[in-house]
Amino acid sequence: MITIIAAIAKNNALGKDNDLIWYLPGDLKRFKKTTTGHHILMGRNTFESIGKPLPNRTSIIITRNEKYFKDGCLVANSLEEAVELAKEDDQIFIIGGAQVYKYAMENNIGDTLDITLVHHEFEADVFFPEIDPEIWKEVAREDFKADEKNKFDYSFLRFQKRTN
Repeated sequence: MITIIAAIAKNNALGKDNDLIWYLPGDLKRFKKTTTGHHILMGRNTFESIGKPLPNRTSIIITRNEKYFKDGCLVANSLEEAVELAKEDDQIFIIGGAQVYKYAMENNIGDTLDITLVHHEFEADVFFPEIDPEIWKEVAREDFKADEKNKFDYSFLRFQKRTN
């Protein structure tokens, strides 16, 4: 099972200047709980914005640079190679960034979308691809109101690839 996991705004914004635009502890807690113990696949820019391998996960960095190396991480030169490196894991997560998400969705890599939808529009320079309802069916949703810790309303959405 390959899950594409992302936090996106109403306008599909992902980030700006290689950083997240919002801070939602509820989303970060869920991301940690969901991905712990699994392989997380990400582009080099996403890894560098995080800055280090995330604890209790196997980080696979996707880069075209064949000499790229980061201690504590695996490196792949394509998304397909990254998936191959993680093939022993029954739950692989693609965690970004925009180019990797776009490639995965255009090339039919991924069974599930695990989306945190932030109910706000943001100025951004990277965006998540449009979720095509002909391909993806929403199968679960949890809605949350802004509170003292989470500045924006948000929802956890799960989509399954349609099999028709």
